[in-house]
Amino acid sequence: MEVRSVCVFCGSRPGARPEYMDAATRMGAELARRGLTLVYGGASVGLMGAVADGALAAGGNVVGVLPGFLGAKELAHRGLTELHSVGSMHERKALMAERSDAFIALPGGFGTLDELFEIVTWAQLGLHRKPMGLLDTRGFFQPLLAMARHHAEEGFVPLEQAVPFAVSASPTALVDRLLAGPTMPPAEKWLKRSSQT
Repeated sequence: MEVRSVCVFCGSRPGARPEYMDAATRMGAELARRGLTLVYGGASVGLMGAVADGALAAGGNVVGVLPGFLGAKELAHRGLTELHSVGSMHERKALMAERSDAFIALPGGFGTLDELFEIVTWAQLGLHRKPMGLLDTRGFFQPLLAMARHHAEEGFVPLEQAVPFAVSASPTALVDRLLAGPTMPPAEKWLKRSSQT
């Protein structure tokens, strides 16, 4: 599948260090430079606002998906190419996934992890074969990667799926990897094995 749009999951806060906002801005600009549409959560604040602003400043298309109750709190970004208001967080995740050909997580909180792991679970179950990546600014995701490997070592995740993401601190290198194709092995092999146990 050709990658034409990339969903970015990231925090609605700026984080404790300026590098996080800078990396988000650069990621948005990199997607725009490649002619890739950015799909994200629709907010104007934190890393979410930075990635959108980076893409828009570089001439890119940006699609935001925001639950109505958050838009009512004046969090909505008013300068987007498209802004979709949905009824719930579940609808937000479904529409973002539908509109995207690949996924990238930037640093963020529990909401970012929720979005990321739902997409990973769908890939694990064979519901999609879209590439997934982590922008590892300042090694932010290294504890998560260690936890993922621990789950595999303890027998709860197939070893070949322990790290189902492309991982890089460089927006350019990360997008290069996502454009190369899926980052998780096909699901059929491990699903068949699991059904026999």
